[in-house]
Amino acid sequence: MGSEILVLAGTAASVGFIHTVLGPDHYLPFVAMSKARSWSRSRTLVLTALCGVGHVAGSIVLGLIGIAFGLGVARLEMVEGARGDLAGWAILAFGLVYAVWGLRRAHIGHHHVHAHAHADGITHAHTHDHRSEHAHPHTQSAAQRALSITPWVLFTVFVLGPCEPLIPVLMYPAAAHDWLAVGVVVVVFAATTIGTMLAVVSVALSGLQAVNLKPLERYAHSLAGGAVAACGVAMVFLGL
Repeated sequence: MGSEILVLAGTAASVGFIHTVLGPDHYLPFVAMSKARSWSRSRTLVLTALCGVGHVAGSIVLGLIGIAFGLGVARLEMVEGARGDLAGWAILAFGLVYAVWGLRRAHIGHHHVHAHAHADGITHAHTHDHRSEHAHPHTQSAAQRALSITPWVLFTVFVLGPCEPLIPVLMYPAAAHDWLAVGVVVVVFAATTIGTMLAVVSVALSGLQAVNLKPLERYAHSLAGGAVAACGVAMVFLGL
């Protein structure tokens, strides 16, 4: 392998790593949702990997289309920027909706204590929550439906989300028709991005195991939604 390809591979790896670490949307949503929904580590990492594949694949396809039609880097970056804005607003909206839903769920699931005094002087108390009063065991609840579509929403948003730094690195060898170098850039960038996502999520999950989150358990979904919305704010207004 030539020295130029090695330089491109190193550049692709560096760009993929920095792009991922500096973008909290690459890992924070998975950590937050995993804790809120009590996902297993393996399930969280599989979903992270799938979203990472979709995230990188979208930009690779766009780059290959640009190569096929002879589009310049500036035009492709403009398209990627538009995709980035769309993805940022989408994840912001999803986070806000999920946070509001989580607050409502926390209120519905809140237990109330009722004391009763009888004529003979005996008193007793019992607890109940609003959710149990409306449970239907043979139908899927709105909460279950909301939870079941969450992974698909995250995947869709990540497919929309661009990897802007990939475009110039990809287009450089493409301009020279060095297809081996193009392949190396794609593979190295994808592996580095997805690997970094998995590593950060795994480390964060391990760290959270040592933290007592029991007092916040009631608001787990709303806090997760807030974390996802914060990622959307960072994407839209800070360009992360």
